[in-house]
Amino acid sequence: MIAHKDAMFWKPYKRLLKLLAKHILWYQLRCRLLRMAGYVIGEDVYIGEELIIRDELEDRARVTIGNRVAIADRVTLVVSSTPNWSRIGPFVKSVHGSIEIGDDAWLGAGCIILPNIRIGRGAVVGAGSVVTKDVADLTVVAGVPAKPIRKLDIPDEVLGLQSNQPA
Repeated sequence: MIAHKDAMFWKPYKRLLKLLAKHILWYQLRCRLLRMAGYVIGEDVYIGEELIIRDELEDRARVTIGNRVAIADRVTLVVSSTPNWSRIGPFVKSVHGSIEIGDDAWLGAGCIILPNIRIGRGAVVGAGSVVTKDVADLTVVAGVPAKPIRKLDIPDEVLGLQSNQPA
């Protein structure tokens, strides 16, 4: 395995891992490749085909995906956005942040998650939505920009949580 500290080798290594993960047939192998590329991914995660993670190649651990998360095909996670060499660079703000996806969340096909966003535990993001603000636990959001549609009423026991009710 290539040492992560050696930036000269890390960038092409990460680029190759991301490319393989995007097109590999088996979701389990997709998760393993993305972990090797420096992303934090929990257990029992499903990642659909053609996941795009837009970040800087030197970034590590800026995307955190919880346990039992379902990510459908063609989802885009934007961690970094910059105008690169454009002359507008001095006049616009580049963004470099992180994305956290809580346990048991579901990201619908083709949705886009922008930088510095937290998707809550058990939250659902509708297909094609653009998430510009944090999504609360057990909340369904949809649209461009994504807006709350409803709250999910799921007992704590189903999600494996301790009930806050006194005995």
